[in-house]
Amino acid sequence: MTGAALARLGAALLLAPLLYGVIARTKAFFAGRTGAPLLQRYFDLAKLLRKGAVYSETTTWVFRAGPVVSLAAVLGALALLPMAGAPAVFGFAGDFVLLAYLLGLARFATVLAALDTGSAFEGMGASREVQFSALAEPALLLALVALARNAHELSLGSILGAVSGETWRHDAAALTLVTAALFVVFLAENSRVPVDDPTTHLELTMIHEVMVLDSSGPDLALVELGAALKMWLLGGLVVSIVVPVRSGNPWIDLGAFVAGLLALAALVGVVESTMARLRLLRVPALLVSAGVLAALGLALMAEW
Repeated sequence: MTGAALARLGAALLLAPLLYGVIARTKAFFAGRTGAPLLQRYFDLAKLLRKGAVYSETTTWVFRAGPVVSLAAVLGALALLPMAGAPAVFGFAGDFVLLAYLLGLARFATVLAALDTGSAFEGMGASREVQFSALAEPALLLALVALARNAHELSLGSILGAVSGETWRHDAAALTLVTAALFVVFLAENSRVPVDDPTTHLELTMIHEVMVLDSSGPDLALVELGAALKMWLLGGLVVSIVVPVRSGNPWIDLGAFVAGLLALAALVGVVESTMARLRLLRVPALLVSAGVLAALGLALMAEW
């Protein structure tokens, strides 16, 4: 654990909600609107923290623990991610497997909280979330294994640190496939179009948002913050591959990393502005395709 790693973890906590502002402004630009302020998600979090929480009489401690456990799991996963050339807060051989498990734990806590409400709609959303995550997780793990094969290491810091301009020159095809797979996982895990629409209010088509319909006040703030940190985490994996800046200057490296994440958020806004959400029956095919892309990338890495 180093001061630089803790500083980057603090930057993630501070800047993660900004990604939603970039997405919203990009979509507003395509729609010809002014759009909400870039800092709107910060205002929303502050407003929710000032409110009180309302709990249904049918819920138990499982519902109240869900947002806390989910946020703690995402923070634990974020502590394993090396950012902007600095080592992770915690790192060891095989830590990328723990990262996937922690993301699974965060999802498990959210699903349990949704089921604890006894709501048919939230149960439906939980069922869809589990189904899609069962297809997205193999793609994530295969992509990380492909990068581990390239680095001949099992630590996430070494895996991402091995990606450089030289690697792109020698193995661009494999890295492109892995990046494409991770981008699909990024969209799916963060409930973005074409997998889910975070702005919809139709329960029959909602996935993630329907699971948190009963959350309110500080609990909803924890859910929203956890979602922002998860977007930062998965986006950080993509940016670390696409923008492998290792200048030696911590400020330049951090600036390039943050700029890459903001550009990725803008790309999400472009995707959501130019294409429609897929039918639910077609989402599994998209996620399986991501797994195939990651597997092909692994195969090419093994040949190199």
